[in-house]
Amino acid sequence: MTNNSTKSKVVFDISMSLDGFIAASNRSADEPMGAGGERLHGWVMDDEDSRNRKLLEEAGNGLGAVITGRVTYDDSLRWWGANGPTGPARIPVFVLTHQTPENVPENSVYTYVNGIESALEQAKKAANGKVVSVMGGADTAQQFIAAGLVDEISIHLVPVLFGEGIPLFEKLRDEHILLEPVTIMDTSKAIHLQYRVLK
Repeated sequence: MTNNSTKSKVVFDISMSLDGFIAASNRSADEPMGAGGERLHGWVMDDEDSRNRKLLEEAGNGLGAVITGRVTYDDSLRWWGANGPTGPARIPVFVLTHQTPENVPENSVYTYVNGIESALEQAKKAANGKVVSVMGGADTAQQFIAAGLVDEISIHLVPVLFGEGIPLFEKLRDEHILLEPVTIMDTSKAIHLQYRVLK
């Protein structure tokens, strides 16, 4: 039997404001994206332009595993539930954390992992040749990109200026990281940018 785990493409995928923030200011338990920050995901629910929904569906069809940070997990668990961010599809989710949470949902899709290399190894094995999505937050993304573990970066650039919030590319590495454009799709709700990371 062929091992497809090494063939899994690692994609960092996230929505971002035009001024580079992945969450607005004044974050709270009820508004983990910050005050008004949910507008970053407005393109996901767009019924006017079918290209947005099609893009989301295509990404979901190729998805084999998800890696996320502990803060994103804690902020989102009440909405995700035991099935995780992909709902009924129940794609495996690997949560970066130094300590397993006390209250873990029964029969859930979550695996709690310490370290990005271990998380990626387990996620690739679970994905079995399909895409591994690194979905944030910012610190998780920065760690994976800085370590050279990301193959592609997909940014959904939303036409809003937050002014302040959580910046996406605040801490990377000293040398430049070169990218090659793969696709650009312009809709009224977001410009979808896909780049290949040149290594």
